[in-house]
Amino acid sequence: MKPYIAILFFVFIATVSAQQIDYNTNKDFVAEGYDVTEYFNNKAVKGSSKFVATHDKVNYKFANQENLEKFKNNPERYVPQYGGYCAYAVAVNSEKVDINPKTFEIRDGKLYLFYNAWGINTLDKWIKEDAPKLQKKADTNWQKIKIKK
Repeated sequence: MKPYIAILFFVFIATVSAQQIDYNTNKDFVAEGYDVTEYFNNKAVKGSSKFVATHDKVNYKFANQENLEKFKNNPERYVPQYGGYCAYAVAVNSEKVDINPKTFEIRDGKLYLFYNAWGINTLDKWIKEDAPKLQKKADTNWQKIKIKK
């Protein structure tokens, strides 16, 4: 009986590790090709096709070589929360909603991106409706919806 348990365990591990997190790669890049390192300077800056990196099977653009190297040295620091989908939508509706790459927040050293179009700015709602509470809710919801289907 024990060999069967071991086999089932390895099949489970292989299945879980093969699942890919669903990243928002609108325009073929995370954050629509904006430089994720620049958000930490409180700037939304378009990346260049001259400076591209791949992390976790998705592509990122950077404004310059220095930012590309920063990312390569510590990619997890710069990867947006919730796969780069709208943090507010993940929290409130458990949905993956596109973002406006110019609408962002750095909170507790992490990057959050938001939808902002047609008069709806979800960053404003995020802040008004208690961002720390929504952040916890989004963290929980993301665990249920993060795998690419």
